[in-house]
Amino acid sequence: VQLVESGGGLVQPGGSLRLSCAASGFTVSSALMSWHRQAAGKGRELVAIIARGIGITNYADSVKGRFTISRDNAKNTVYLQMSSLKPEDTAVYYCKASKPDTYWGQGTQVTVSS
Repeated sequence: VQLVESGGGLVQPGGSLRLSCAASGFTVSSALMSWHRQAAGKGRELVAIIARGIGITNYADSVKGRFTISRDNAKNTVYLQMSSLKPEDTAVYYCKASKPDTYWGQGTQVTVSS
C-alpha cells in the first residue's frame, strides 16, 4: 500500500490549490480516505473525510465551504480542492487511508503567504 501526495506549493491569500493523493495497493473507493494537516509546532488535525462506497463527505469547521474532498475511482486518486486560502491554512497536508489498517502519505507542504 502506498499513498503519494502532490500539488502543494506557495499561494497568495485568497488563492486556490488542488492536492492529489495517488493510491496503489488498494482501491480508494474501498477505504475511508481523509486529508489531515499539521502546522509547525501544532498537532495533526483532520481536514476532510470521504467515506467508502457512496462517498459521504465531512469537513472540519475551519475549512467548510472552502475545501472539497473528492475521489476519482478510475485514477484511484483522492483530491482536496482548496479555495479562498488563508495564512492559517499553511501546513503540511497528509493523505490517510483507513482500511481499517491505517496508511499515511509522506505529506505535501502548503504555504499561504503574500
